[in-house]
Amino acid sequence: MASLSMFGFVALWSPYFLAFLLLITCLYFMIVGPWRTRFTKEGPPTRKQKAYFLAGIMLLYISFGSPVDLLGHLIFSAHMIQMAILSFMAPPLLILGIPNWLFERLFEIRPLKAAVTFLTKPLIAVVLFNSLFSFYHVPFIFDLANSNALYHAVITTMIFVAAWMMWWPLLNKMPGWQSLSGLKKIGYIFADGALLTPACALIIFAGKPLYATYYDPQMWMKSLALCVPAGTLASLDLTGPEMFFSVPLLYDQQLGGILMKIIQEIIYGIMLFFAFREWYRKEQEKEKLETVASPQPSES
Repeated sequence: MASLSMFGFVALWSPYFLAFLLLITCLYFMIVGPWRTRFTKEGPPTRKQKAYFLAGIMLLYISFGSPVDLLGHLIFSAHMIQMAILSFMAPPLLILGIPNWLFERLFEIRPLKAAVTFLTKPLIAVVLFNSLFSFYHVPFIFDLANSNALYHAVITTMIFVAAWMMWWPLLNKMPGWQSLSGLKKIGYIFADGALLTPACALIIFAGKPLYATYYDPQMWMKSLALCVPAGTLASLDLTGPEMFFSVPLLYDQQLGGILMKIIQEIIYGIMLFFAFREWYRKEQEKEKLETVASPQPSES
């Protein structure tokens, strides 16, 4: 099997994307650190919040800056790992890592607040994310997006934003903002998992490779051009994905669908555990309060 090192440092490690994420990270730490008093009288984020934010940024880099990004253009299963990170791992960590007062300052921008208020309504959020994800993986749309840098950037950004909106009702703790609790949160998670199932099933049970991006040599080269410098790509003698992954294309496609569903179910399973524990704790507290408040029978 051929080595990824043939593509060079820029293709493997995306230094420009790394610089962008480092800029975002520096801006975050300046705002919550030395500049904090300009925005709020509240204290700095906790260590846990900072760790969540850093983990989210690191996952974004792993997904679209590390060799995983290059692999995503070579083989379909790596692409699905990218999408799982983009949709189910990075957004919740970033939401948990940003303090409420910073969100409040951002939402002083009225058009932004109006858009977020609308897009985070639970029904809209869950339908929007799953519709965009499924739409992207329609073969014609997928091949088009992966042969054009602008289309690819736009649709992946839209999916990331939609994933953020989808996670918001589950995780936000801001007063005055709609959020789910108790059994509603559990139902929301189940609905989210069910809506993604048809897209994954189509990929897993298809009887042939669906995406020309991986079986058509010309489309495959166009996809590689999105992350490999033109000069480097022109100097390489490439024949197809089989150079880097010996599994047949159909099996790779099925593996991608299975990986996506497994990762989603694991993450949603964790969320269900915490949601059920929170609901159970509140029910126990409610019962204790009712017991204390109820009149005791008088002794005769």
